[in-house]
Amino acid sequence: MLYWSGHQASGCAASSASTRRRRASCQPPTGCGVSTSSTSAPKAVNRAFAKGMIPHHRQAVKMADLAPSRAGSAEVKKLADEIKKAQDPEIKTLSGWLTTWGEQVPAEGAMDHSVHGAGSGMMTPEEMDKLKASSGKAFDTAFMKMMIKHHEGAVAMAKTEKADGSFPEAKTMADAIITSQTAEIARMNDLLDKN
Repeated sequence: MLYWSGHQASGCAASSASTRRRRASCQPPTGCGVSTSSTSAPKAVNRAFAKGMIPHHRQAVKMADLAPSRAGSAEVKKLADEIKKAQDPEIKTLSGWLTTWGEQVPAEGAMDHSVHGAGSGMMTPEEMDKLKASSGKAFDTAFMKMMIKHHEGAVAMAKTEKADGSFPEAKTMADAIITSQTAEIARMNDLLDKN
């Protein structure tokens, strides 16, 4: 996959005054892996995808971080670990794109309120508190039901990017999110049926 990661960005980081030089010097395959034509004027949908997916992924990682000490099922612990391993690097990639585009990366703990709309899949603070307070089978059930809703929101956001976006790497990431999270939704539904 051709994602631009925060690690790759370190060689191309620059102040805003040198953004144009940075973009010109970050040519694939030896640069940052971002083409200048795609990043110089990203469509609003590309920026919205990155700005919305960062807090969305951060919340999924927070949910997954609860599983090692609360989940009763080894399958749920494994799934949570896989979710975290997939979404942490994507957060870095999305942040790198925003930085390259001269956009503000959402602060840790900040929420893009546009992702709280119907179908976004974002958990409310009350839902997160309920998840934190549960353990064992109750945690497993709540985690999977919430994560299914969360994944459905991410898939919807990714479908919008895939249909309307113009940045090839974001469209590639969107396709990967659709594929992986749809498979995880099916897996969680199977686990819920077994409970």
